[in-house]
Amino acid sequence: MTGFDYHEPVLCDAVVGLLNPEGERLYLDATVGGGGHARRILEHCGGCRVLAVDRDPDALAEARVALGEYSERVRFLHRRFDRALTDVEIRDRGLDGALLDLGVSSHQLDEEGRGFAFRRGLALDMRMDTTESSDAALLLATASEDRLASVFRDYGEEPKARRLAREILKRRASAPLETSDDLVAALSVTLRRSPSQRDKARIFQAVRIAVNEELESLEMGLPAIREALNDRGILVVIAYHSLEDRVVKNAFREWSKACICPPELPLCTCRGVPLGKTLTRKPIRPDEDEIGRNPRARSARLRAWRRAA
Repeated sequence: MTGFDYHEPVLCDAVVGLLNPEGERLYLDATVGGGGHARRILEHCGGCRVLAVDRDPDALAEARVALGEYSERVRFLHRRFDRALTDVEIRDRGLDGALLDLGVSSHQLDEEGRGFAFRRGLALDMRMDTTESSDAALLLATASEDRLASVFRDYGEEPKARRLAREILKRRASAPLETSDDLVAALSVTLRRSPSQRDKARIFQAVRIAVNEELESLEMGLPAIREALNDRGILVVIAYHSLEDRVVKNAFREWSKACICPPELPLCTCRGVPLGKTLTRKPIRPDEDEIGRNPRARSARLRAWRRAA
């Protein structure tokens, strides 16, 4: 299996074009997956280095194989990306570019034992890091009604979030929810009809985001990466749903402003200069050829930002 078999990288030409890797610079692939983007970066320049980070040990193992011929210029780190910025090499050298390819990989979706999909009979796991103990079944077994309602409302945009939370508490009182069928059954009762594929996708996505603390990781990781960038260093982020993309868009917008004071203040008391510049006025989307080759690329939205000199 190659990195492209594991997870076909999305918008590769745009990523490499924006990062423009060169010289002996250091680049962070903070969600290396199967190594597809990292490979393109290393192919583009003969002397640059890549720090390949992923929280999924399966992904790191696959990336090691895919990037084997570049082993002298790659270092692998098993860590959540927002916790990788304390690495000694980053602190000493700074980053000349960084990539975040968010969401779930094709391998994670297709591997039945990982429990990311809502195909029948799958265990409710959904952990991106299989060494961690808290999975989807544990969340559904222990979270309060308020917490579950918040997950379904905020991460799944479910209008009947409170009703679904109550249905889960009712069901778990007699038997734990352990498989995809159990969660779909609770959703069916809540909606009073058979849920559509879209209904199921929203709810399973919401649980996955909560289990892996994906938005919390993004909100903490973006400013940490920004601070690690060298002058004119570039951060590229690929998001796959509106919640992630909104966090990225708002962060880049704020960093690109000279003043972030509340409008009622008569004088600026903040930094007074922009931290950098947003390079993508609108998100870059895959073209029809790429979507034809890789239908899962359809929802991808790429944004980029450059730190000021």
